[in-house]
Amino acid sequence: MAMPPDRPDSPDIPEAVAAPRPRWRLPLIWLVPIIAVLIGAWLAVKAVVERGPTITITFTTGEGLDAGKTKIKFKHVDIGVVKSVTLSRDHSRVVATADIVKDASDLLVNNTRFWVVRPRISGGTVSGIGTLLSGSFISMDVGNSTTIRHDFVGLETPPVFASDVPGREFVLKAQDMGSLDVGSPIFFRRLQVGQVTAYKLDSDGKGVTINVFVNAPYDRFVTNNTRFWHASGIDVSLDTSGVKVNTQSLVSIVIGGLAFQTPPDTADISEAAVKTQFELFESFADAMKRHDNIVDTYVLNFTESVRGLTIGAPVDFRGITVGEVTAIYTRFDPVTKQISIPVEIHFFPERFTSRYQPGATGAGRVSRDPQALATYLVGRGLRAQLRTGSLITGQLYIAVDFFPNAAKASMDWSKNPPEFPTTPGNLQSLQESLTSLMTKLNKIPFDAIGKNAQQTLVEANTLLKRLDTEVTPQARDTLIAAHKALDSANSALLPNSPLQQGAGDALSELARTAAAFRTLADYLERHPEALIRGKPGDQK
Repeated sequence: MAMPPDRPDSPDIPEAVAAPRPRWRLPLIWLVPIIAVLIGAWLAVKAVVERGPTITITFTTGEGLDAGKTKIKFKHVDIGVVKSVTLSRDHSRVVATADIVKDASDLLVNNTRFWVVRPRISGGTVSGIGTLLSGSFISMDVGNSTTIRHDFVGLETPPVFASDVPGREFVLKAQDMGSLDVGSPIFFRRLQVGQVTAYKLDSDGKGVTINVFVNAPYDRFVTNNTRFWHASGIDVSLDTSGVKVNTQSLVSIVIGGLAFQTPPDTADISEAAVKTQFELFESFADAMKRHDNIVDTYVLNFTESVRGLTIGAPVDFRGITVGEVTAIYTRFDPVTKQISIPVEIHFFPERFTSRYQPGATGAGRVSRDPQALATYLVGRGLRAQLRTGSLITGQLYIAVDFFPNAAKASMDWSKNPPEFPTTPGNLQSLQESLTSLMTKLNKIPFDAIGKNAQQTLVEANTLLKRLDTEVTPQARDTLIAAHKALDSANSALLPNSPLQQGAGDALSELARTAAAFRTLADYLERHPEALIRGKPGDQK
């Protein structure tokens, strides 16, 4: 405080001047927390700006899911982590909430798929073995949709192929699954070119729908006329060339599989579109069987046994298959009180169209009026007949041929389907012939014939006894007399016997007489006048 100036004894001290006090002063020590707050705010803003979306994935089970540990990977690159695993409101599913990095936000589209990778064995393939050491994780397959989505339903099994794998998917309709499963292989000329991706039972329960995927570039060999068939197991066939064994691979024998091929005579070889539906056949033979556009249905009524005739048996015309059996029934006629067996067949008229002539199209029917043609051929003796196709298996087939001596018949076009006339088979004719022969043999009186034969044998025995007692002694005496006569003749014919000597002398005299006659004849030939005059010596 300054001393008053009127005081003489005050020291010489400068006068103090009052300075104004500042309103607010920040101590330097506060700069550190302020900078820390600014850095924290910047980091928070950066975290918010760089933070990716949060998604939810629902699964049927929480196996392999751990909050804060389970990673979400795409192409084995971490793009997120599961933050929480909870139950859904109805407790039927598990909801996994995960944070995804911002760079992967454009991968979350409508048809993106998620699944838990864990060790699996399915369809002959083993996957997820690496998770035995590293633990399970969620894998992702990106879809091709443009719609953003943040809630997903996870797959219970991994997809067979990724969305970016080149190829095409097709649909097969079959009676049953056989030994197929998801991941079962698909073969083309014994090369594995695809796999089964999914299957489901049809809504009516009468079949199954199978989704398959064929990898590129093999998918271009699937045309609109391609045939698919079961390649499971071993196909064994027996024909005139011997036993044939056919299979695709050892894999198909163990776990099953499919195969496809286009028939060689197919005209349309355009590639099939995605999701094209095909029929799945039971075997290669069924698949390669010719499929005709024109099919007529007839009924054949047989009165003989059809044991050995099966559905699918061929209808044959002189060695060419022109149809097949589709159904076998039984029918009772209340008028005639007889039971017959109607057999329904499919007849393929296109197979009668000429194909060997140059320029022939080979399509359509033989005649524009098929009913008139069939009526004419039936009038000429065209009939259906059961015949044996194999003596080993006893299988039957239906032969269609001309039988000029067959009973008169006609087509009844008022029935639907019309009934085609038949004629008894060769086996039935043989049986009827044997039956007729046995009937005739049964009419022969074998008992009476046997009695007459026995009586004849008794009479023959009596006759033999009489011959032995009466004829035999006389025959013996006659033979002795004949033997004596032969002995006498033999003695007379000996060289030194008197008969032989006398015969020799007589022959000598006869030779001399013949010589004298020859001399006389020669003389008279030279002197014919001697017959009148005599010899010259006699005229003296």
